[in-house]
Amino acid sequence: MSLPRTLGELRRSPFSEEKLRSRRVKDELRDNLISRLRQNGPIFTRIVGYEDTVVPQIVNAILSRHHFILLGLRGQAKSRILRSLTTLLDPQMPFIAGCEIHDNPYAPICRRCRDLIAECGESTALAYLTPEERYVEKLATPDVTIADLIGDIDPIKAARGGHELASELTVHYGLLPRANRSIFAVNELPDLAGKIQVGLFNIMQEGDVQIKGYPVRLPLDIALVFTANPEDYTARGKIITPLKDRIGSEIRTHYPATVDEGIAITAQEAWASRNGNKLVIPKYVREVVERIAFAAREDKKIDKRSGVSQRLPISCMENVISNAERRAIRRDEKITVPRVSDVYTALPAITGKLELEYEGEMKGADHVGRELIRSAIAKTYDQYFTGVNMQQVTQWFDLGGEIQLAEDAGAADVMQTLRNIQGLIDKLTRVNVGPKDSPETQVSAAEFVLEGLHAHKRIGRNEERVFTAGEKPPKIAEKPFEREEGPYRSRRPLN
Repeated sequence: MSLPRTLGELRRSPFSEEKLRSRRVKDELRDNLISRLRQNGPIFTRIVGYEDTVVPQIVNAILSRHHFILLGLRGQAKSRILRSLTTLLDPQMPFIAGCEIHDNPYAPICRRCRDLIAECGESTALAYLTPEERYVEKLATPDVTIADLIGDIDPIKAARGGHELASELTVHYGLLPRANRSIFAVNELPDLAGKIQVGLFNIMQEGDVQIKGYPVRLPLDIALVFTANPEDYTARGKIITPLKDRIGSEIRTHYPATVDEGIAITAQEAWASRNGNKLVIPKYVREVVERIAFAAREDKKIDKRSGVSQRLPISCMENVISNAERRAIRRDEKITVPRVSDVYTALPAITGKLELEYEGEMKGADHVGRELIRSAIAKTYDQYFTGVNMQQVTQWFDLGGEIQLAEDAGAADVMQTLRNIQGLIDKLTRVNVGPKDSPETQVSAAEFVLEGLHAHKRIGRNEERVFTAGEKPPKIAEKPFEREEGPYRSRRPLN
């Protein structure tokens, strides 16, 4: 069915006057959300880990017709959630063609549209907005002015049209009026200067704005949503108390609660669909990459107030895949299988996302990053090999065995050497790798075993990636002891 193109056609269409006149953006979001809830489908797509925590709170805020704020550390999908709100808007929204603030054809609020309807009547031309066009986003910065948000008097427009400065026809509208009948999002709200935050008061509570002190009343229809980082409350600014009081719901976001949730997010976001060889990412590699972020969020050498973004494992995984891809291209391998050694080459994707405390700064970002990778490898190794007897493998190294696994070494060449390590290939079944799997897959699994043993200090490895026997702790010579006198007796070595 073609959409009505004039006001007269609109009156005879399913766009009922009563519905369009009285239904505001928050009502529209609420109605469409209720329909989606009745269908028992997902509220938002591509949002993982918030199904039982954040999403129910957002649903409650929309059902309550609240302005709301998402409060959380960086990399917690705050902006993505706000942009997903457009899926709760109608497919098409009619407005008077040429109107800067997308006026409702049945209830225009700007002078230009009222005059146009009075002149053209039922033949007034209409246009339509898609849901994506009804989302306006502003990144809050200290240089934002009231004129940017609300608008200003344009003397050039007044001169060209022969209007007085007090006329509504001389107004140059800011972002808020241009977001009329839409969703208006402010990212990093605390960065907005306090005097500018005051400019949001009227639009949130009374639903109108004033331009440059002139009594220009614009009863705008806007759903306001915000994001903020708790660190910003003291680092760069704060949300002033009266504005916080006008925000209906404050919703806290969080990082993935489990490694599996983190893996799902990284698999969804990381660019893995390369146009080269077939790519096979072992599950243990995904776990190692994800556990780096989990280890970083618990490490005392890393600033917890700043947080460790979910972008860390995403960027790390992309670097891991790229290094494996580079090796496969150079060695003319038909399948690309990332190895644990590829994670170490992804340090540039890790160190730049860590805000270090004093102790971390003293040790250096590279050292901290390597510690995190080693810790992640150890924990992942324990998931697969706890209780497995590795004595035969470690004994091979104790008897003088050495093997070099360069990160760019071809799988076929390395596989010949790995077969010499007694008991190693047999253990690969713990990660679902067997003798019929490709050499690339077997080498990746075998290296994971050796890296896990190294992470637990059962075998050694140098910077050239030569695996050797682990260092044995020095033996302390025992000395004879004598007993001290007194009620609390102890033994001390004789000099």
